Amino acid sequence: MTLEEIYRPVKEDLKLVEARLEQIARNNIPLLSEMLEFALLNVGKRLRPALTLLSGKFYKYDLDVLVSMAAATEILHIGTLVHDDMIDNAETRHGKQAVYLKYGVNSALLLGDYLFSCAGSLAATTDNMRVIKRFSETLMTISGGELREAGIVFDPVSARDNYYRWISDKTACLFVMAAECGSVLSGCPDDQVEALKDYALNFGLAFQIIDDILDFVGGQAILGKPVGSDLTQGAITLPSIIYAEKYPSDKIIREIIVERRKELVPQALEKVRASSVIDDCREIAREFYMKACRALEKLPDCDARQSLNALVGFVIDRTR
Repeated sequence: MTLEEIYRPVKEDLKLVEARLEQIARNNIPLLSEMLEFALLNVGKRLRPALTLLSGKFYKYDLDVLVSMAAATEILHIGTLVHDDMIDNAETRHGKQAVYLKYGVNSALLLGDYLFSCAGSLAATTDNMRVIKRFSETLMTISGGELREAGIVFDPVSARDNYYRWISDKTACLFVMAAECGSVLSGCPDDQVEALKDYALNFGLAFQIIDDILDFVGGQAILGKPVGSDLTQGAITLPSIIYAEKYPSDKIIREIIVERRKELVPQALEKVRASSVIDDCREIAREFYMKACRALEKLPDCDARQSLNALVGFVIDRTR
C-alpha cells in the first residue's frame, strides 16, 4: 500500500494538522516566521501525527484535541531534529540545508527551544494530565538518551544493548507518545492503550533500524543526506555493530569511531555491503515488525487497525 492509501482513514484530518502547522509558522517576528516555514512545512512523511490520529480512531474520535496533539507531536519531532543536526554537525535534512547552517547556530538553538515550547503549549490544550505528563517525560527521555549515549565508549560486547536503548530513547519514544496520547484522548481502555504503546515501540525500533540500513545502502539523492553520514559523525548503528561482532579481527569500525579516522568510512561501507550484515539487520527489523503486528491483535478490527498494520509494513519496505 502507498502512504496515501494507508493514511486514508485520517486523510482529511491530516490536512487540518498541516493547516495548524501553517498557522503556527505565520508569526509577527519575520525571522522566526521564515525559520518556522523552513523547518515545519513540506517536510517528512508526517508519520507521528498520522499515528496519533489513527490511535484515536478506536473509540471516541475527538477531532479538535487529536489535531492539536498530532500537531504537538510533529512539532516536538521537528524541534529534536533541529537540535540533533547541530549536535551531529549534519549538513542536510530532508534534502535541504540544515537549519543551523542556513540561519546560524544561535538562531537554530532558539528555534528548537521555541518548537519545544510551542509543542508543549499545544499538548496542554488537551487538558489531559496524562497526555501532558507523557509529553514532558518524552522530551526528558530524548534529551537524557542523547547525553547517556555521548558518555558511552565503544565496546562490541555491549554495543548492541546500548544501541537498542539509544534508539528506543531517541526515536521509538516519540512514536510511543503519539500512540499513547492518541488512544488516551479517545478513551481507549488501559489494556488497549498498552497494546498500542507496544505496537509503537516495536514500530519505532523497526523504523530506526531501516533508517540505519539505508545510511549504508541508499543514495544521497534518495536519502537527502550523504551516504554513511552516521558513521562519519561517529554514530554506532546496527550495521556497524553487527559487522564488528561478526569480524572481531577487523578493527575498521573501532578506528572510525574511536580514532576518528573518517577517511576509512568509504572502505567500511563497502565491507558492510559485501557481507551478510545488511540482511541480518533487515531480519532483526522484521522481528520488530512482527511484534508490532501481534500487538495490534488486541485491538478492535477496523480501518485504523488495518492502516496501522500496513504502516509498519510500509516502514519495513521503504527505500527512503
